Formats: sequence, C-alpha cells, structure tokens
Amino acid sequence: MGETNIYVYLTPLALIFIALEMFFSWYYRKGYISFQEAVANFGTALGNQTMNVLVAAGVYVAYGYLWENFRLLTIEVNVLTFILLLLGVDFIFYWVHRWGHAINIMWAAHSPHHSAEEMNFFVALRASVTQRLTSFLFFWPLTLIGFHPAHIYMMAGIHLFIAFLHHTEFIPKLWRPIEFVFTTPSHHRVHHGVNFKYLDKNFGEFLIIWDRIFGSFEEEQEKVVYGIYDHPRSWNPISINFHFYLVLLKLAIAAPNWWDKVRIWFMPTGWRPRGLEAPPKIEITTENQAKFRPTMFSMSRPYLAVQVAAGIALMMGIISDVFEWGTAAKWIGAFLLWWQIVNWAGIMEARKWLWVSEILRLAVTFSALAVMYGDTNAAGLLIGAAAFTAACALWTLAFFRPGASRLSFASFR
Repeated sequence: MGETNIYVYLTPLALIFIALEMFFSWYYRKGYISFQEAVANFGTALGNQTMNVLVAAGVYVAYGYLWENFRLLTIEVNVLTFILLLLGVDFIFYWVHRWGHAINIMWAAHSPHHSAEEMNFFVALRASVTQRLTSFLFFWPLTLIGFHPAHIYMMAGIHLFIAFLHHTEFIPKLWRPIEFVFTTPSHHRVHHGVNFKYLDKNFGEFLIIWDRIFGSFEEEQEKVVYGIYDHPRSWNPISINFHFYLVLLKLAIAAPNWWDKVRIWFMPTGWRPRGLEAPPKIEITTENQAKFRPTMFSMSRPYLAVQVAAGIALMMGIISDVFEWGTAAKWIGAFLLWWQIVNWAGIMEARKWLWVSEILRLAVTFSALAVMYGDTNAAGLLIGAAAFTAACALWTLAFFRPGASRLSFASFR
C-alpha cells in the first residue's frame, strides 16, 4: 500500500497560488490580504499538517482493515473510477459539511475555518485539526465499495485542493453553465458569509448541484460579510482550533440539568440548555462588524516573514522524508512547530510572555538540532543554525519585550 503523503505535492501548489494572490493583491491595491490574519491562518495550516500525518496513519489502519475484510469489489484506478471516486468523496463531504454547520460538536470542528474575517487563499488553509479526523469518520463506505484506502486519502487531498481554489475574491461570477454545475468562488463566498440570507448555504466543494438538489443553494447578490457570530478574538492557533469546544464545555458545566450537559454536544447549532437561552442574534453587517485587529510589536513583520519560511521547512521535515527524520524526530518537530506558531500569535497580539517563550523556543530548537545532527558531518548546518538562533534571540530581546513599541493594525496592513 503506497503511503506517500499527497500533501507533499499539494503544498507547493498551494504556496504558488498564495504567492500569485499576494502579488496581484499588492499590484492592484485590492487589500484582500491583511498581514496579521494571513500569518495566523498560515500558522494554523502548518499545525494542521501535523494532524494529516496522524490521519493518514489512521486511514491506512482502519480503512485498510475494512478494505481487506469487507470490500464488495476491488476497484482499480483509471479515468472513470477516478471521476467516480471524486464524486463519491464530494457527495459524502457535502453531507459532512452540512452536518458541520448543523450539529454543535461538528461545528466546533469546522468553525475555526469560518472564523477568518477575510476571503483569500490563506483562509483556505485555516482548517481545524479536528475536522480532518471528523471528515474521515464518514468516508469509510467508499472502502466497502472497493476503493483502496490510499486512493481515498489521495482523493480527499485533491478534493481539499479543489476547495482551496474557491477561497478568493479575485474571481467574479463565471459562465452561467459553470456556475450551475460546479462550485465556484462566488458560491463559496456566500458559504462564508454571516449575512443572514447566506448562513448555512452552498456546502458543495466540487459540485454545486448537491445544494440545488437538497435546497441549500443561495446566489451571491449583496456584499458578503465574513466571519462567525462567536469569534475567538485571538490569533493563537490553539484558541482558533478549540474555541467552540470551550464554549460548549462552559455551557455544559453551567447547565442545571444533567441531560442538557450531555446532549448539548449533539444538539443543533444555536440550541442552548434550559435556563441558558441566548439573546436574539443581531446580524453582522459591513457597518457594524468589529473585526479582531489587535496592536502588535513593532518590527514584527520581517521577523515573522523569516519565521514563516523556517516553519515551512520544519513542516516539510514532518510530513515528508526530505530531511530523513525518524518517527521520534518528527514528533519533536511537530511539538516545536506548534510552539513556534503559538509564539507568532504572541508577537501579533503583543503578549508580555512572548519574549520569554520565544527565547526558550529558540534554545530548545537549536538543542534539538544539535542532538539530531551532532554525530554527522553537519558542522556547517549547526554553525548556521547557531547564528540564526542568536540573531532571532537578539531581535526578540530588542523588539518584543514588555514596553516595546507597537503598531496598530492599520499601520501594519
């Protein structure tokens, strides 16, 4: 069974599209991308890639068992079966996606993606670490039909990349026949809207036909307002990923009835325990939306740009064999990557604890490299890493300590 991680190939393609959108947004002065949210989204994506490795392992084990013992057919991949598998994944994901907006615990897994307050390719990367697990709880019927687990995992990645391409404001409505059959950026902008008329619409990722058939389609008309009604108000990837789980936990603890404490997790979104009813929802509009835009440390932008590049390299070492790391090294790398992206949030929110955490992270990361490469002919690598670590530490001490100068969001866009 081939176990190549499809994301090793899809990630560079996504980065190319991101670079193109950044260039055209700058060239045409569109303002579609803000620096802080882009970094937060990208950091969330890097953390999510560590989950993809675990999901892949689970797919190969659980789906492999089903395929080996219970499949009805053995389906080889060719042009026809490739299309059928894509349609199968798309149909199942339509319902997973729809349930993700309709059931509290599934919304907890999906809402991190919707908490972005912009629409660009960075937002496409803002996926929840738990949604990957949630999605693969439902694709197993494809193994019983006869599709190989490796092919299902591959197609789920391709399907996710198709969905990635919808997250942009650059592409207007397309030719009507295309808009009628396929999901387009216009359709998906509606899906991300908090406008009352756009809520819980357009769940299809490849075909919009599913929405037309099952009554969840809405045309893009008025300007879309992006975000969610219970925003985490943080760039921290842990807060972004687990915010609504915490909301549900607090409601479960506060619920006076024991049955309500249990069923709140599985009730429709918006349902509240008896005695804890929510006030009427006020529609978020372009006029009243208060986006999360905290001040951040001065001189953050060049530092974070360098750290993003380092984060990409670290992620590639985790999800591929480019550095020939063993399992233990990849687990250590995943821990260091999460520490890194949490610290990015600390920089962008000008947190007092950041400078201590960043100095410690730099020291631990260099120590890990020294242990991993100390017995090899990698003196040049370690000297370079030592110089990089020292430069980052000096930058942190100079610009990120409490009382350091800060920039508002408007001056840092």
